[in-house]
Amino acid sequence: MVYTVIMAGGSGTRFWPASRRALPKQFLPLGDGVTPLLTATIRRVAALSGPGEVIVVTRADLAEATRSAAPELPAANVLLEPVGRNTAPCVAWATETVLQRDPSAVLVVLAADAHIADESAFVAALRTAVKAAEGGAIVTLGIRPTRPETGYGYLHVGEAWPGGLAGVWTVNAFVEKPDEARAAAYVAGGQHLWNAGIFVFRADVMARAVAQHLPAVAEALRGADASTVQARYPGLPNVSIDYAVMEKVAAVAVVPVDCGWSDVGSWQAAWELGDRDASNNAVRGARAVVVDATENVVVAPAGKTVALIGVHGLVVVDTGDALLVIPRERAQDVKRAVDALAAAGRDDVL
Repeated sequence: MVYTVIMAGGSGTRFWPASRRALPKQFLPLGDGVTPLLTATIRRVAALSGPGEVIVVTRADLAEATRSAAPELPAANVLLEPVGRNTAPCVAWATETVLQRDPSAVLVVLAADAHIADESAFVAALRTAVKAAEGGAIVTLGIRPTRPETGYGYLHVGEAWPGGLAGVWTVNAFVEKPDEARAAAYVAGGQHLWNAGIFVFRADVMARAVAQHLPAVAEALRGADASTVQARYPGLPNVSIDYAVMEKVAAVAVVPVDCGWSDVGSWQAAWELGDRDASNNAVRGARAVVVDATENVVVAPAGKTVALIGVHGLVVVDTGDALLVIPRERAQDVKRAVDALAAAGRDDVL
């Protein structure tokens, strides 16, 4: 049995003003412009896990949005965090949930808000990872880098994984986000992969790893029902599964894959993933009038006319009650506007 655990509790602040507290980016159609990212993720793994084997971990206040995006999931398969506690408690809770159903089941853990261009290659890589996990390995997927990206962590790949399973390698080290020179060296060297935060393991194997490296978390969640978890969860540490467990276990395997993966991390991704006109402008919803304007992103309500004249490399997002204009190269800075609005008490637009 293969369970897929989808982490869907993020706030998506870099996609403001489209992404809001009550409807963050995992519920927006930022990949194909039609399908919410969470819904697309569930459909993507359908060949591995049916609705009864898909578990979504999200914030309690996002319960209604999750049901809307994933109506086919049983209610017991939506785990509602009373507070966010990063990915380690999230993965530990999902693992404990599956452990109570089938200790030998394999879990595929991934985020709700990624876009995959080549879904067949992605699923094939997951199948290979599942085979390795069935043998007791803790496995991660590594994305072959297409550019010297400084915004991602990397995996340093070593020798072939013991056991002879084709396409599986040993992770020598988890590498923090590099500077530009080091990222370029990683790409040129061919021994580093992007760390996409996608992990595959058997439930009993991860339970033992959590007990060893996060004993307080393991103790708090062991055998607990939903109400007990709700009471104990706020006291759990705010720590990532990468740092708390993956970087500390004796050995981690990796399956490299080329699948057109994007973490959809900012409005820059809307330009990269969107259909672009002859002047490289990506327009969604709006009717755009473009005069001497190139490489812009425009998102506006359907039918609204937006005129761009003599501007280049901008992001323009109109949601009716808020308007964002920012250079595309500074798309990561949208969070600064969110922080400023929060400081000003502007909850009406957050």
